[in-house]
Amino acid sequence: MSTMRTTTVRCPHCGRTNRVPVAAEGRPRCGHCKQPLPWMVDAGDDDFTEVAERADVPVVVDLWATWCGPCRMVSPALEKVATDLAGRIKLVKVDVDKNPRLSRRFEVQAVPTLLILDRGETVARQAGAAPAPALRQWVEQSITARKG
Repeated sequence: MSTMRTTTVRCPHCGRTNRVPVAAEGRPRCGHCKQPLPWMVDAGDDDFTEVAERADVPVVVDLWATWCGPCRMVSPALEKVATDLAGRIKLVKVDVDKNPRLSRRFEVQAVPTLLILDRGETVARQAGAAPAPALRQWVEQSITARKG
């Protein structure tokens, strides 16, 4: 399945708006200033393999639900981490209520559940909300340990 879905991202460096494909090789860069862009997309049961597992950068997966208060609190923190680590990670958000196969596959018992995937393999997992600095440290340590 080759999807041409895109999402719109504002460049944190120059402020220009860019269309970024939800699934692509490489890392997105601003069409104007050429700086790395934060890569934040939604995925579901039907496109998760293409969007998340085939990515050639580490993927932070946010398994969340609309009714979940902690999910709403952690979302801006994850977006900040994705912006801070632009070019190094991809943030993929999955609504567990709309995507029951992924919820079962990753054995989600509580939301939010956060995963880090490296070429489709789960390398780190945590449940619950955390502030942006703690999330960034967890992501960076997980990525570094994997490359180690």
